[in-house]
Amino acid sequence: MRFGITFLVTALLSPCALAQADKTNLSPVKDAPAVTSTAPTLFPHSDTARYLVSGQANIIFQAHAPFHSPYDGLNSLQGRGEYKTSLLGTLYLGYQLRRSPASATDVILDVESSGGRGISQALGLAGFTNLDVVRNPNLGSKPYIARIQLHQTLGLSSRTVEVDRTQFSLATQAPERRLEFHIGRMSLPDYLDQNFSGSDSHLQFMNWTVDNNGAWDYAADTRGYTYAAVAEYDDRLFSARYALALMPKVANGPDLDWALRRANGQNAEVELHHGLLGSLLPAERSGKLRLLGYANHAHMGLYRDAVNAALASPGTVPNILDHERFSSVKYGLAANFEQEYLADSRIFGRFGWNEGQHESWAYTEVDQTYELGADLGGTHWSRPYDKLGLAFVSNAIKRDHQNYLRLGGHGFLLGDGRLNYTREDILEAYYTLHAWHGIYYALDAQFVEHPGYNQDRGPVLVEGVRMHVDF
Repeated sequence: MRFGITFLVTALLSPCALAQADKTNLSPVKDAPAVTSTAPTLFPHSDTARYLVSGQANIIFQAHAPFHSPYDGLNSLQGRGEYKTSLLGTLYLGYQLRRSPASATDVILDVESSGGRGISQALGLAGFTNLDVVRNPNLGSKPYIARIQLHQTLGLSSRTVEVDRTQFSLATQAPERRLEFHIGRMSLPDYLDQNFSGSDSHLQFMNWTVDNNGAWDYAADTRGYTYAAVAEYDDRLFSARYALALMPKVANGPDLDWALRRANGQNAEVELHHGLLGSLLPAERSGKLRLLGYANHAHMGLYRDAVNAALASPGTVPNILDHERFSSVKYGLAANFEQEYLADSRIFGRFGWNEGQHESWAYTEVDQTYELGADLGGTHWSRPYDKLGLAFVSNAIKRDHQNYLRLGGHGFLLGDGRLNYTREDILEAYYTLHAWHGIYYALDAQFVEHPGYNQDRGPVLVEGVRMHVDF
């Protein structure tokens, strides 16, 4: 993937590209852009009303041509050419029970419908190409409650600051020092591992491991949601967050385990409001650094146990399901940065690691990842709501995980029947075009080398077209 890294570095450092960047305002929140007076929507939204009614529709078409595939398995990306379309629609509802900045209270209800399919039924890639896809197509497109939450703010200082009005927080002013609590059904990436340039699959990148940290196996059901409590402390220089969440009963399963004593996901994050290059850049060039740690307790198995059992019985295939036990703990660390270096020009990146011995449980099959990317706004070419982005991500798994797949084992995403291991490298580029009011179109390309960590298969180019509507 040397050409991918070279291309990315060249784009980041190109003086022409940097000189043309200017200020714009695309969403900092994954699948929930900020509702502000400057964000184009089909219908106007008030920043002062007690209520919020808004919505989104996101349609993604993706396809790939046939690629080199001497063999495949139950969970392989299909070597033949294929195309698929996904559709995700969300209705966001919110009401301010109490409007005082010092003790604001919001009630949030989001209803969602997810339909269509992903290429190869969302199998065969650790960094899958479409974050909107539900990994269990049998769930259907019947509307469901995605989020239902109580959001409470407790002020700790008399000084107030302006804050963005979003689908998860309706206030436009808040105390500079404050505690915030979110309790209910949610997606943990709504509040953790956020990144202005790399967290929104509806207006930015589409790949799972570009929009989220692939090594963060965050608590979630098949659709990506859980019941959780998030506590957040905000100050001028930093923020700190802690989340306690329910885990699924089985890997990537639709049902959550409500017995917190035996199964839970614990997450802690510190966010520094100062970029990596802050001292070398003008004060107005914002940046942030986030450090995240997590520990999941669930009914998980060890890859090594499954491998040893298969080796002891020649001719058998390892099955992690036969070695699951309660009290298993999977833990990991993640880092996330963003830095504005010219007006509306940002670089961003992530690094993630988990212990990799226990089975991948909720998000994807990644034990270690690193990512570097950049985006440019379109103000300079008179397209203030257009955006261009480029990112490179490299994913890996640990040796026990490798051996499990090499002997023919299957996870909930991967399993070619055998494995000639190497890292899975992905280069993604997109251009988002604002067509009219809240209507956006995007072209996207993802070049995947070694899909599913397999040197024997690929590379493959996945091309995509997206239509996004903000109501």
